[in-house]
Amino acid sequence: MSDVDHKQPQRRALGKGLSALLGDDGDYTNLDRDTIRMVRPTQLTPGKFQPRRNFDLQELEELAASIRSSGVLQPLLVRQLEPKRYEIIAGERRWRAAKMAGLDEIPVIVKELTDKQMLELALIENVQRTDLSAIEEGAGYKRLADEFGYTHEQLAAAIGRSRPHIANCIRLLALPPKVQQYVQSNKLSAGHARALITAPDPVRIAEKVIQQGLNVRQVEAMVQSILQNKEAYVAPVRHLVDPAQLRVIESQIQAAVGLPTKLRVKPYGLQLIINLSSRHDLEGMLEKLTN
Repeated sequence: MSDVDHKQPQRRALGKGLSALLGDDGDYTNLDRDTIRMVRPTQLTPGKFQPRRNFDLQELEELAASIRSSGVLQPLLVRQLEPKRYEIIAGERRWRAAKMAGLDEIPVIVKELTDKQMLELALIENVQRTDLSAIEEGAGYKRLADEFGYTHEQLAAAIGRSRPHIANCIRLLALPPKVQQYVQSNKLSAGHARALITAPDPVRIAEKVIQQGLNVRQVEAMVQSILQNKEAYVAPVRHLVDPAQLRVIESQIQAAVGLPTKLRVKPYGLQLIINLSSRHDLEGMLEKLTN
């Protein structure tokens, strides 16, 4: 059997999530009593492959109230790290809520899983429950691709998403951290964020989008206008420094560092280029700047 043939059953089972690993239909009520263990919350630790970065406090408090009333109805899925120590595979939100509810014990099911299976399952379970932001999704997909060699096509088949969706989520990771945080906090949608990927100053535009409450179409039109007419955004800089002044400043910098320099007008600012041809040039420039 080829490697490809060997992997196909795993790919198909992957999309089934928890039930594929449990070998049943995912109905915990039919599990044998010996399958479930009761452990203290302090014996559990969050999974290192958990793609979720944010847990809504209000949702946790609501779940904690339900747990105080009815207990943890669905066991957590864990793997054993050492005697009486477990890592959470699926169910971290239930664990957090159970701690808030003051429970002494939590039901768990112990499974033997590899790191690869841990990451796959954590991502699948969260995506299927629409718990992840687009940024968290993208980070999970990128990790599967980087650490385990998944292609976008394989991820799409395994997760049950389209290939363009996978690619778009991963592309969002190229945005500045501040813009990613706006998506994480729901100040921007994934559609807004995608429109900002090619923008020359995504943070500034993102803040304008939030302040003005612009929709995705408006953001796309704004970015397209910027890309087609950069002169309109360079104008404020040229108003402050005209071409003649630019050449004078350029000459002054060149005399100060003793190296060929060039000042260029860029969107929202100036770019200074200093030409270094050797390590001696670098050391000489640093000496002049620090003396």
